[in-house]
Amino acid sequence: MAECLGEGVDPTKMCQSLVAKVAQSEQLQAVAAPEVLALFEDWMEEMEREVLKHVERSGQSDPMALADALGLSRSGASFMLGKLQNEGKL
Repeated sequence: MAECLGEGVDPTKMCQSLVAKVAQSEQLQAVAAPEVLALFEDWMEEMEREVLKHVERSGQSDPMALADALGLSRSGASFMLGKLQNEGKL
């Protein structure tokens, strides 16, 4: 998974960038937003599965260990852990 995403992927920045780009163009928003959002949702679901799998295997939810294991930035790992905790999945 880490090779696919590249080093230092930050879901928060990725989401902010996506929202900003969609908001820049009403035409893009009208035509591509549903498809782009669907792809983003699929990616987030895959990230959640990977995070949960890592936590289950390692028995810990340390952001640094998660970042190293999945090729995320520390803030991205913290975001994912917080999100899953807030949703009651962790």
